Amino acid sequence: MTPDLVTAFSALGDPNRFAILERLLRDGAQSAGDLQDVADISAPAVSRHLKVLREAGLISQRVDAQRRIYSANPAAVRAINDWTMDHAAFWGASLDRLAAALNEEG
Repeated sequence: MTPDLVTAFSALGDPNRFAILERLLRDGAQSAGDLQDVADISAPAVSRHLKVLREAGLISQRVDAQRRIYSANPAAVRAINDWTMDHAAFWGASLDRLAAALNEEG
């Protein structure tokens, strides 16, 4: 499932959720308990953050006996990357114009 980018960026606007997704991208699938040390927050708070990330389409959840295992959604990460790369030229040109304007002033 490809996420709505506004919802995805909104979910990633929280540093704890960003850190959770970063961990899942770096280390692979993990249980909520494994993610407890990502930030200095309670277990219920981690669960709430996981729910937001899941509802935004950034992570998926599977059940393994009594545990829920979370993993990053590759399609969501790809959609964010594609959007970023599509806009890289705009930002590069904008920064070049800013540098030129600053050089004219200096």
